[in-house]
Amino acid sequence: MTFNLRFAPSPTGRLHLGNARTALVNWLQARQAGGRFVLRLDDTDRQRSTEAFARSITDDLAWLGIDWDVCIRQSERAALYATAFAGLREQGLVYPAYETAEELADKRAAQRRLGQPPRYDRAALALDAADRAQLEGEGRAPHWRFRLSGAAIAWTDLVQGSVSIGTAALSDPVLVRADGVATYTLASVVDDLECGITQIVRGDDHRTNTAVQIELMRALGGMPPVFAHLPLILGAGGAPLSKRSGDWSLGDWRARGIEPHAIRLYLASLGTDRVAPPETSREALIREFDIGRFGRAGAVFDADQLARMSRAVFRALPLEAVRDRPGCAGIAAAEWAALRPNVADAGELARWLAVLQEPIKPVREDAELLGAAADLLPLALDDASAAAWLGAVQESTGRRGKALYHPLRLALTGRTDGPKLADLLPLLGRERVLRRLRGLTA
Repeated sequence: MTFNLRFAPSPTGRLHLGNARTALVNWLQARQAGGRFVLRLDDTDRQRSTEAFARSITDDLAWLGIDWDVCIRQSERAALYATAFAGLREQGLVYPAYETAEELADKRAAQRRLGQPPRYDRAALALDAADRAQLEGEGRAPHWRFRLSGAAIAWTDLVQGSVSIGTAALSDPVLVRADGVATYTLASVVDDLECGITQIVRGDDHRTNTAVQIELMRALGGMPPVFAHLPLILGAGGAPLSKRSGDWSLGDWRARGIEPHAIRLYLASLGTDRVAPPETSREALIREFDIGRFGRAGAVFDADQLARMSRAVFRALPLEAVRDRPGCAGIAAAEWAALRPNVADAGELARWLAVLQEPIKPVREDAELLGAAADLLPLALDDASAAAWLGAVQESTGRRGKALYHPLRLALTGRTDGPKLADLLPLLGRERVLRRLRGLTA
């Protein structure tokens, strides 16, 4: 069987980690099965969808290492939706309604005051031809609703297990707005059928939508795919992550230096009973992924855990991969070996490379110590002579511990912490060390 999966973001904002997990899990499922992964931009909301957001989505996915076999845009597929809608209309499964957004809001408010769930009351079904003609004569254009059957829609969910939702408690969904544009509900179902999507993996907040979409798919003569509804990712306060509020956007994490592979590993594990170790390759992640490991409860996002995973992933990178990072192209093997245990990301590594390779103005905190250290400096600095020199300076000056290393570190690196001085000295070289000990820019 061919497995086709899709990720369908709306280009109305930046992707956050919840969106990224949905994309990642669909991609892992598709790649593991040797199937097709479709990127669909749900841009039917003409007011809020922008090309800038569309580009940010594709850029973020590419940075995350998620590729796609085909990319489609709903804004370019209006003819397909019109054809599907015409078929539903011929079957008598849709009906025109004329309420304004304000009138519908008033109805929902009245229902809430009575303790009733907000649900469309199907008032438009009582309109006859004369009523509709009068409303249209007043300038009202109809929106079109799909008449739900009221039946219980059941399916076996790959994460949630057996699910059944009665559509009698739901509002008849709007399929075509008053401006003639298909809504997400119609467009998404038509695209899933036309693209042959066999599995849909998304957040559990779409579970009710699934019942509506299954009924609509059947009305269009299609076979519903297999569904999987992932538990939502929760923030520290227990609320789901939100694209509209900008929670944890991928762009923010990218700017902070978080490794994309760390995000892949973390999101593939979040909400499961397994934590992928940092040395797991992308290929191994695909091979070992199991959607059945996800639990049904919401998973709390831990920024510190992601940061720790990113540090571990970065420190495990081979030299060739490190050289691809901004500011690190010229790093030598010895420099990476010395700096690796003490840096969290490429930005920090680049700053240390600047300390080793570019002139700095030394900080002279203890001139007496620095002078003695300069006088004792050997003619060559390697691992053995560097350690011996530090021992000689200690013996000569009587300085120990912080009194010895703090002034030396400030003079040689301009920083108060970092890798062991004995490891840095051969990388700095004798001439640079001597000049910095003497207080000269080097």
